[in-house]
Amino acid sequence: MAIDFRQHIESIHDFPNKGIVFRDITPILQDPNLFRAATHELASYAKRRGADVIVGPEARGFIVGCPVATELGLGFVPARKPHKLPRQVESASYDLEYGSNSLEMHTDAIKPGQRVVVCDDLMATAGTLRATKELIEKLGGKLVGAAFYIELPDLKGRELLPDVDIFSLVQYHGA
Repeated sequence: MAIDFRQHIESIHDFPNKGIVFRDITPILQDPNLFRAATHELASYAKRRGADVIVGPEARGFIVGCPVATELGLGFVPARKPHKLPRQVESASYDLEYGSNSLEMHTDAIKPGQRVVVCDDLMATAGTLRATKELIEKLGGKLVGAAFYIELPDLKGRELLPDVDIFSLVQYHGA
């Protein structure tokens, strides 16, 4: 029987800013059966896409992506916020629904030609995914897919990345 993950995601209004509805995945993470099932769904997707490596943007992408990489026996590459990685990095900037930031990856994190799947908790405006895609491509990798717990289609992230195959466990339309 398929799990309706929406039943296990809390909606927190006006967090972190007024007008934002934060979709909290911690109830899924706290339940080992739900966490395992969500991980398995994303891992199945990454396997279908022929992933060689999993990338997760800081910070919830680490939580989502690491178990996917482990289930598939693949390596995991963190895309970190600035000044968190100790060696030479590539950088890419992005905008969020409520601000801007940048991500960095070690210059040797992705090997040329590697097939990459990005795993994260949420896709909204696709800013984080666009920056991560830019980093992957700068390093010679090929983004073959992106997997999320949650997608907010009204924010049109898919439209900004029409060449990226996207999978999500749950979609929220409207508020």
